[in-house]
Parts: sequence; C-alpha cells; structure tokens
Amino acid sequence: MTQGNSTEVTEFYLLGFGAQHEFQTVLFIVFLVIYVTSMVGNTGMILLVRTESRLQTPMYFFLQHLAFVDICYTTAITPKMLQTFITENKSISLAGCLMQLLVYVTFATSDCYLLAAMAVDRYVAICKPLHYPILMSRTVCIQMVACSYLMGSINASVHTGFTFSLSFCRSNSINHFFCDVPPILTLSCSNIDINVMLLSVFVGFNLVFTVLVVTFSYIYIMTTILQMSSTAGRKKTFSTCASHLTAVSIFYGTLAYMYLQPHSENAQENMKVASVFYGIVIPMLNPLIYSLRNKEVKEALNMVGKKFF
Repeated sequence: MTQGNSTEVTEFYLLGFGAQHEFQTVLFIVFLVIYVTSMVGNTGMILLVRTESRLQTPMYFFLQHLAFVDICYTTAITPKMLQTFITENKSISLAGCLMQLLVYVTFATSDCYLLAAMAVDRYVAICKPLHYPILMSRTVCIQMVACSYLMGSINASVHTGFTFSLSFCRSNSINHFFCDVPPILTLSCSNIDINVMLLSVFVGFNLVFTVLVVTFSYIYIMTTILQMSSTAGRKKTFSTCASHLTAVSIFYGTLAYMYLQPHSENAQENMKVASVFYGIVIPMLNPLIYSLRNKEVKEALNMVGKKFF
C-alpha cells in the first residue's frame, strides 16, 4: 500500500545489538541460559507458594503474581530476540510488533505496581501488626493485584493504540532488539508530539506514584524499626524486608539509569543494555533474591526437597 512516493510499512526489521556474526552464537547461549533460569525459577516460585501452606500469606500472594508477571514480560521479548541470533530473518510483522509491545508494557507496568503493593504489605505488617489481618485481607490483596493489572492494561493500551495509529513510511528498521515505543516513534512520518507527551505523562505518573509509595512505606518502616529497643528485634524485623528492598533497588535503579541518563550519541546503545537488564536479567534475579534471602522460602524449599528426595 503506497502513499505518494513512499511505501507504507507492513513489517519491521529488528537491528538488535549489531554484534558480529561470531558473537551471535555466544549471545544466544548466554541469553538462553538466562531465560531458562528465569522460567524455571519463577514457575518454581509460583508452584511453591501454591503448594506450601506456610506461604499462604499476603506477602507470598503478591510474590506469586510478581513471578507470573516476570514470566509474561520476559517471554514477550526474549524468544524473538533469541531467534534473531540464530537466523537471518530478523523481521517482525506489524501485528506481531503490536502484540509484543502490548504484552510487554502491560506486564512491565504491572510489575511496578506489584512491587509498590508489596511495600505497602510490609508497611502494614511492621507498623500496624494488630490490624494486619483486616487491612491486608484476602479481598484487599486481590483488589490490589487487580489494580496492578488494570493499570498495566490501561498504560499498554494507550501507548500501543496511539503508536500504531501513526503512519510508518521512513524506514522499517527498529534500532532495538524488540518493539518499544521510543525507537518505533522515530520511524513515523506522522506528527508524534501527542505520542511523546503521552509517553512522558504515563511513564512519569507510573514511576513517580509507585516510587513514592515504596519510599514512604520504607520511611515509616525504618522509623518503626529504629524505635525498637531490642537490637535482635530490629534485625529480625528488617530481615523480613531485605528481599523486597533488594528487588526494588535493582528494579528502580535500572529504570533510573534508563530514563535519567543524558541524551548522547551512545544513549540508544545504553538503553539497549539497560533494557536487557530490565526485561531479561531482573526476571531471573527476582526468584533467586526471594529464595536465597528469605528464611521462609528456604525452609519451604527444604521441606519440598525432603518430600521428593
């Protein structure tokens, strides 16, 4: 389909990392190992929480959904990236690109809100322990998770709808290893001012809101911990937050690097590296963080190990 002297784009070409051919196989093996580890770790976490009665608490209810979200958004981008390493076909259809963006943004946004919900859960557990069963009831937890998915769906629908309502006639080469909004916008021959504004508003709101929730939750948590008279009590209480605080620090640290770095010639390449860590490595790290630094999860794993071995 043509418009004037330009051809309307019907598929895109993912430029990826631009690595030499001899490094493609190495990258394929590395990312395949990371992806398989992520899938096994997150699936195992879901099954562990569902089968172990000692993990039937709000904290692990959220953790179970965090593992599911990690599986979804890394699966949206990793298999296609792995394909580009071992085949000459680096193209992705317009519909495929739309679906990849929709799924990725939905669950990546939901991840932000789930981490914020887990911070609220830790705040209530430590600062308002007597009211914990009421404030974090099963109904409330389900509502918080549903809101996380809803915010992810709204954010993804807006960005995907406005992005793919544009005309693409300049080029079909996306300077990235998956379909993301900023590199796609650079290919449009339409006016993208409203898209840039929506991207800034929605990304800004989601990040600022969830960061504030996490920050204020931990301010209250730290204040409560410091007021405890027992050193052992302070250590034990803080240890219940250690895994979540580690996951939050890695997650938002990567986002800060992605969005706060100054514009430069290497900005796009740096964005790719940050996207690898954010979209592929972090989903692998989360189950490791929660299993290696969480006493209850380690005890549950030991129990499962004894049952089978």
